[in-house]
Amino acid sequence: MAVKEASHLVDLRLNMVDEIAQHALLSGERIGKEALDERVMEALRRVPRHEFVPAEVRNYAYFDTPLPIGGGKTISQPFMAAVMTDLLDIAATDTVLEIGTGLGYHAALLAELAASVYTIEIVAELGELARGKLAELGYANIHTRIGDGSGGWAEHAPFDKMLVAAAPASVPDFLLRQLKPGGRMVIPVGPEAAQELVVVEKGGDEISEARNIFPVRFGPMVAGH
Repeated sequence: MAVKEASHLVDLRLNMVDEIAQHALLSGERIGKEALDERVMEALRRVPRHEFVPAEVRNYAYFDTPLPIGGGKTISQPFMAAVMTDLLDIAATDTVLEIGTGLGYHAALLAELAASVYTIEIVAELGELARGKLAELGYANIHTRIGDGSGGWAEHAPFDKMLVAAAPASVPDFLLRQLKPGGRMVIPVGPEAAQELVVVEKGGDEISEARNIFPVRFGPMVAGH
């Protein structure tokens, strides 16, 4: 979503995207490609990450690092957000479910690529801030909900793609049931000390393929996430 902003912020964001491209090149063997989809890179160039972080860390918004956003949560490292988005392989007609809105940055990236995004945040303060910021920036195709995301969003299922920002011990059946046959989920799986980012493909009513990408560290998925 294009916004009017200072040129130095645009330059910082473009530099961040260049750094992500280099990181992807070095990680090509693990992610299965040496360059991320240009549509994802363009979304990274467009979405103003500094609008989705607290004022006290805004000077670090375009560093390739996670940042605290309150409520005991962080905004993911830009490279991680880029890879997870790329792995979803979003089509322009897709409906995407995101578990864990945070302050809305990743939802904005998804909305640059998908027809509609449904995103759930359990921390009410974060969810309200995200809702306001996404509306301010004009993301009319993002639908937010404050509440427990551990059960998905059945009223709007099935979804073409799912992005999960909390780690269960295994791929949850309740989310798999809300994914369309032929759909894809990107999710961290495992205990905190041994999590893997996993790409899940659904064939029929079951997992047809699950591919580990690389080790990650997310908060655990529990009821009330």
